[in-house]
Amino acid sequence: MTVTLTPPIEARTTGAHGIALPARPGNVARYWRETRLLIGRGLRTIPRVPERLSDVTIQPVVFTLLFLYVFGSAIKIPGMRYQDYLLPGLIGQSLAFGVIGAGVATATDFSTGVIDRFRSLPVTRLSVITAQVIGQVLEQILGIVIVAGLGLALGWRPDLGVGSTIELVGLMLLGLFAFTWFGVLMGMLVRSSDAMQGIGFAIVFPLSFLAGTFVPISGMKTIPRAIGEWDPLSSIVAAIRQVCQGTQSHGSWPLEHPVPAMIAWCVLIIAVCMPLALRRFRTTSAA
Repeated sequence: MTVTLTPPIEARTTGAHGIALPARPGNVARYWRETRLLIGRGLRTIPRVPERLSDVTIQPVVFTLLFLYVFGSAIKIPGMRYQDYLLPGLIGQSLAFGVIGAGVATATDFSTGVIDRFRSLPVTRLSVITAQVIGQVLEQILGIVIVAGLGLALGWRPDLGVGSTIELVGLMLLGLFAFTWFGVLMGMLVRSSDAMQGIGFAIVFPLSFLAGTFVPISGMKTIPRAIGEWDPLSSIVAAIRQVCQGTQSHGSWPLEHPVPAMIAWCVLIIAVCMPLALRRFRTTSAA
């Protein structure tokens, strides 16, 4: 009697013509492999559509030059050069503008049918959204490097040691992931890149002006000052300014303790936006 051993179902894969294919990797290995491939897919589109990086290349240069030489000629910060006051604020603003970049990219993928094509493939759904987040974080890092490099060329002199440099990098990565998740969620809800850009600017731009990015919050009128003292971006700007320049802000608790306040805000944003984005993506993919 001949006994035929049949491999487990999950280990057998048959091609269209009955040809046996290699077994698919386990769930974790498959997830990371597909995530890596999708990140590469996103980065390979940049040389074909270089204008998609305008928000992290051209825009930071324009903001830096405009505000440094327009505001800088009229604003005096006691005990501090305006370059040293402005550049940490612009870096914090760059973190927040990740909402717009991630939202526009996500809305574009939904509206142009990219997500529909992924639905037709045997791709892990979680790898699609993970690749979107990591790809956007990499693009935003490019923008921050441009802002910092231009600032150094224009006279910004941060006071950073090894420990403070590590702290700064950690805070910026946390901020990038928080605002990128927020942007991805917004891009799924809006589903139109034009609408996402308009809504994103309407949210981020006023908050960045009220966050002490360009002028001190203490000099504002009562209502703007009250908003600015509890603005999430105020904590981020004050934290980066404290780490880079050693300055201490005064006012509300978040301004006086900017680093723990920034961490708390970012963790809250991730805790709220990540599960909502994953749920929205699953329900949309299942539609």
